[in-house]
Amino acid sequence: MAIPELLEQLLKAPGPSGREARPAEVWRTWCGRFAADVDADHMGSSWARVPGTSGGPRLIIVGHIDEIGVHVTHVEDEGFLRFDQVGGWDAQVLVGQRIVLETRDGPVRGVIARKPVHLLKDEDRRKAPELKELHIDIGARDGDEARSLVRVGDAGVIDVAPMELRNDRLVSRALDNRVGCYVVARAAELIAQAGGAPGEVTAIAGVQEETSLAGARTSAFRHDPDVAIAVDLTFATDQPGIALGEITKHELGSGPAIGRGTSINPRVFERLHDAAEAEGIPFTIESSGRYTGTDADAIFLTRAGIPTGLVSVPVRYMHSPVEMIQLDDIEATARLIAAFAQRLEPGASFRR
Repeated sequence: MAIPELLEQLLKAPGPSGREARPAEVWRTWCGRFAADVDADHMGSSWARVPGTSGGPRLIIVGHIDEIGVHVTHVEDEGFLRFDQVGGWDAQVLVGQRIVLETRDGPVRGVIARKPVHLLKDEDRRKAPELKELHIDIGARDGDEARSLVRVGDAGVIDVAPMELRNDRLVSRALDNRVGCYVVARAAELIAQAGGAPGEVTAIAGVQEETSLAGARTSAFRHDPDVAIAVDLTFATDQPGIALGEITKHELGSGPAIGRGTSINPRVFERLHDAAEAEGIPFTIESSGRYTGTDADAIFLTRAGIPTGLVSVPVRYMHSPVEMIQLDDIEATARLIAAFAQRLEPGASFRR
């Protein structure tokens, strides 16, 4: 299975939290091929709307378009850059990575480095590095040259291209959550191709999930839906070191994981469950006792409370430059959401 065109374009466009303009433009351009209304708000969140056909509930489907990254905090006189994280990084993952910073004058490339292992003390070799021990080297001769290229506050992402592996598996940075943005766009496209759903469907590429959930909260307020689905990634459990029981089994290839729990509206869950069974879509169930750690946490608390569901795609190695998903899980997730939307008849109730 080839990488879908939109997903590949999204993965190649850098867009850490607060700087999502490039992937957002890609998303809007693609959605303009089928949606009746495509636009963006002041936060940077984008939407693509498909009109309803018979007065059914208004549905928003939300994936976040930002990714984790880094931002420059200090330029040393020797020309090295100190930095901090945008979102949540395991510092071990960053050592030795290539980085691309978006600056006023265009991209600046460099590497994330630390002292060679030969020069580390024995106790330092045995512990994970901290961000304060790392630096970015852009090849500058000195601080003056570095400051002419980069300003404090410039942000960047790991500089790595998507890679296809066997068994229809895809490796890339930013699968969390360009996959979700692809899924909501693809689901909306399927709905448009089918002539619409009973109610209006608005796909949203929200911003700043990794840092504040801001895009989901403001988008949910703006579009004022009757029901919502957040789309994100969840931990694939078919890798070494993960113990089942603490989390539910979600393997690559097992289809979407349908969220169930405290913040998830039970009627939305049941409708997603029923749609998956009716369409023969493989799925698992993911249970949460508190918050989900996704955009669903912001959406369900917006206005007087929005009935919200959560659908996630299994991913290995989350928050790393080598996140891995299986492509047919993505398509299955889009099909599930489209089927859910088609079953939202006028007068559908989501009261607990």
